[in-house]
Amino acid sequence: MRFVTFSDRSGNRQPGIISGETVEPLGPDAPTLDAFIALDGAARRTALDARGPALARASVTLDAPLAPRKNIFCVGRNYFAHAQEGARALGEADPTLPSVPTFFTKAPTALAGPDATLGLSGAVSSQYDWEAELAVVIGTRCKDVSEAEAHATIFGYTCLNDVTARDLQRAHGQWFKGKSLDNTCPIGPWIVDAAELPDAQRLAIALRVNGRTMQQSRTDAMIFSIARIIAELSKGMTLEPGDIIATGTPEGVGFAMTPPLFLKDGDVMEVEIEGIGVLRNPVAIGAPVGAARL
Repeated sequence: MRFVTFSDRSGNRQPGIISGETVEPLGPDAPTLDAFIALDGAARRTALDARGPALARASVTLDAPLAPRKNIFCVGRNYFAHAQEGARALGEADPTLPSVPTFFTKAPTALAGPDATLGLSGAVSSQYDWEAELAVVIGTRCKDVSEAEAHATIFGYTCLNDVTARDLQRAHGQWFKGKSLDNTCPIGPWIVDAAELPDAQRLAIALRVNGRTMQQSRTDAMIFSIARIIAELSKGMTLEPGDIIATGTPEGVGFAMTPPLFLKDGDVMEVEIEGIGVLRNPVAIGAPVGAARL
């Protein structure tokens, strides 16, 4: 199943299941997709059985699937080729493989939906960059999860674009500020049920800007697997239904190119992940000073 959050022509926002050219609203026990994920198995089945009449996909607008209360968990430098390109761009030696994942977070106010125009301020940053990522959605409250148990905690998967203000990232000496500006975490277009992707560790992942492929890799190139990420993150820390984990980006980001390339007003980004779909977002931004053009 593919789970969405959508708005109808009256502006009513609700969760549903998308199939082909129709969307079926979930039952009244699930007013939001976050609430549906938090239900136990029996209650989820009841909400599925109580689906409303199908609506034409063309009559609704897809929104960000989730609206979590908590920050989005992210893994930095989880593809070695990306870590290498970043080191080269900064004039550093090749990195060594880390022993544990590097975690940081993005504020929930950074979330944006599929096809939403990402309004970004040129006065705040002149170096907006792209990062295609596979995102994991946790489906059950858990803590101290083993790698063997990790996949049982997953509700589903979606596409995520970790848009990053590189100049802020460098100026602040840490990643939170440069990665948490409004509209810098588009996700979607839907969440694919984990049962439909039994091996999410072997998916093609790509990002295009204006149709030009910038990133192209596979999720089996991750340094830390999805199971390892969940196991490490949950050590001593409770994960909850609806928590989002971005699993890292492959090589091909703009700041590491020669010369560096950054987003400009009117660009269109597309994250595509095998078995999930395409997350498309236009960009609206004041002309950044000194940014190279694609």
